[in-house]
Amino acid sequence: YTAVGVFVLGRMLREAWGAQALKKQVEFNDFLEKNRMCISMELVTAVLGDHGQRPREDYAVVTAVTELGNGKPKFYSTPEIIAFCRKWRLPTNHVWLFSTRKSVTSFFAAYDALCEEGTATSVCKALDDVADISVPGSKDHIQVQGEILEGLVARIVSHECSQHMEEVLRDYPPPPVEGAGLDLGPSLREICAANRSDEKQQIKALLQSVGSSFCPDHSDWFGVEAGGTHSRNADRSVLTKFLHAHPADFSTTKLQEMIRLMRDKRFPAAFKIYHNFHKIDSVSNDNLFYKMVIHVHSDSVFRRYQKEMRHRPGLWPLYRGFFVDINLFKANKERDAEIARNNNLEKTVSGNGGVSGTDGLANEDENLMIKLKFLTYKLRTFLIRNGLSTLFKDGPSAYKAYYLRQMNIWGTSAVKQRQLSKMLDEWAVYIRRKYGNKQLSSSVYLTEAEPFLEQYARRSPENQVLIGSAGNLVRVEEFLAVIEGGRDEEGDLETEREAPPSSPRQAKDEVQKDEGLIVFFP
Repeated sequence: YTAVGVFVLGRMLREAWGAQALKKQVEFNDFLEKNRMCISMELVTAVLGDHGQRPREDYAVVTAVTELGNGKPKFYSTPEIIAFCRKWRLPTNHVWLFSTRKSVTSFFAAYDALCEEGTATSVCKALDDVADISVPGSKDHIQVQGEILEGLVARIVSHECSQHMEEVLRDYPPPPVEGAGLDLGPSLREICAANRSDEKQQIKALLQSVGSSFCPDHSDWFGVEAGGTHSRNADRSVLTKFLHAHPADFSTTKLQEMIRLMRDKRFPAAFKIYHNFHKIDSVSNDNLFYKMVIHVHSDSVFRRYQKEMRHRPGLWPLYRGFFVDINLFKANKERDAEIARNNNLEKTVSGNGGVSGTDGLANEDENLMIKLKFLTYKLRTFLIRNGLSTLFKDGPSAYKAYYLRQMNIWGTSAVKQRQLSKMLDEWAVYIRRKYGNKQLSSSVYLTEAEPFLEQYARRSPENQVLIGSAGNLVRVEEFLAVIEGGRDEEGDLETEREAPPSSPRQAKDEVQKDEGLIVFFP
């Protein structure tokens, strides 16, 4: 997954910068490391398994930018993300800003009207009509992905965001695409198709194609020659040692607090520890270096974590996934002096730890994001794909109970429930008859589902609206990446469960009159 992401981003930078790309890739890597920055992206690709619709192209979009800085992370506002991305020519999403009560109300009214039938064309047009500011994405969703729209993400922003956004759009116009006419070499799909023997071979081919400017070191994937590929994984006890170690800085303190809470509450998340081969020359018995990958598996974790943040305002907000560099060492006089300097600096920057005030990390409005998904996507991903195991293992009756429960959780209208029930019952008969007791693989389920949906949509205008869009099937059998062990890196094969009701709020919920709303594609 990471190798595919590195390849896609490297190729997009080459498209954006053209002849300057190699130099800019080096500068970009150095800038991120020097400034301790994290760039979060949504990777859209047809080579890593099926979701709602197979994309026509492989691409990525930036969804968040964070500076760790000294003491606490700084999460970029949406205007800051756009400015940063346009400076570095990174891909961005389509963004809409609603800065008045009227426009915010219009947005939710538009979503309510379109949530069960909306596709990319109708949704984008509706939001363009009611938004105060509309900023097109670097890639046109319809051209590179298709009409099936997974959803939108909305978050509350300050009233000043409108002015800031206007300034950014004025000062940072859309950058030129200097590499549009250049030969960029084999595409992602061509490389995956040409290297089908095993996962390691595909990863190696992708990283070699990216080039040394953007990915100079492959040890994160393959370890070092002396240790072999299996030496990447560190002992599980490292996490325990990390949690019991004396924190050398404020960031470590807050990270330990976050991980302890997640483990104590048994939140479904993975903590994977790897040796940091970039620091191999500095390793000794008293000085060890690791990389930790934290991956939250279920959306329910965020609801539960948000509840904990209300009771413990000092908690840092939670990401879906992030990387952490860990250095476990025995202190000495020199290190003690360095730690003291860092702690004094962080106290100056952080004040009381970022607990209170408008700059507080636990400010609920600042960190609250609402996922608004569309039924045309959900029927493919959650009702068809995620229902495959129930259908093949437990039979049609259990499958019917599964999809009806899902629709009830979503609050699907009675009309759509009837229409979907008819379609899904027919799908169950069709796919069971074709595959018998051998379950259809969830990674290529659209090979069967998309033609079925296409023929079902042709029968009536009502069916066409229900399905949304079908018939533009991308064939993936020749280039689907080899993923050993059947991993579910997205974490969305988990069945959605009804969340328990949250405890009553102490304070009255209200939206300040000087706040607006930002909406963007996930």
